[in-house]
Amino acid sequence: MAYPPLTITFLGTGTSSGVPMIGCDCPVCTSADSRDRRLRSSILIESPETTLVVDTTPDFRYQMLRTGVKKLDAVLFTHPHKDHIAGLDDVRAYNFFSGRPMPVYANYLTEEALRRDFYYAFSDTRYPGVPELELHTITTTPFRINDLLIEPILVWHLKMPVLGFRFGPFTYITDANRIDPEEQAKIRGSRALVLNALRRKAHISHFTLDEAVTLVQDLGVPEAYFTHISHQLGLHQEVQPELPAGMYLAYDGLTRHITDSDS
Repeated sequence: MAYPPLTITFLGTGTSSGVPMIGCDCPVCTSADSRDRRLRSSILIESPETTLVVDTTPDFRYQMLRTGVKKLDAVLFTHPHKDHIAGLDDVRAYNFFSGRPMPVYANYLTEEALRRDFYYAFSDTRYPGVPELELHTITTTPFRINDLLIEPILVWHLKMPVLGFRFGPFTYITDANRIDPEEQAKIRGSRALVLNALRRKAHISHFTLDEAVTLVQDLGVPEAYFTHISHQLGLHQEVQPELPAGMYLAYDGLTRHITDSDS
């Protein structure tokens, strides 16, 4: 059975500090190229029946306004770090217009952080206007949201388990520096892969650009986009020409349409 067509929009492609970084006057942070201005990493997935986001960054409100997202069916979370969950409070607007709680899909570790950081949304005596959330605890078992079958992929952010997600021909992974062979097998056969590539220099919990390129080549994915980018990686216009064919630095606002029939 064919997977529904997808529209992928990069809402943010920066690391936890964003680019430009506060107080920095390096060539990247002072660049006039819009592709060097990166909000925190998040992605919008749209199919004929479903609109969802992966992660709600501290920039979530602006990302939704900038992209004009008026309908949101669900939120998926990769892991509990603040740059990936901090914007969740702003789903209140979607609660108001839809008249229903927001379905939220997260692993046990992230769910624990959400209950702690947004305690007021889970209180027995909630005050009016707090976000209404409907939590769904997920593991590595595939699950469905409307017309989308979603396969979680376990990756490692140093010692923290992080979830990537495969949506038919498309796979999204951020904040990783190791993927075990059995989980790599879930990625093989993707037509397009998004993978984090923080910088050139080795990092304790993120893939470097070279590591990300090598992994894409090992997996045999024909099209790849790198995200969660630091100002230390360099200027977009200088880094992009260095990449092998079929590999791209993602940038905020980039949109890609993917179908099962893509070649």
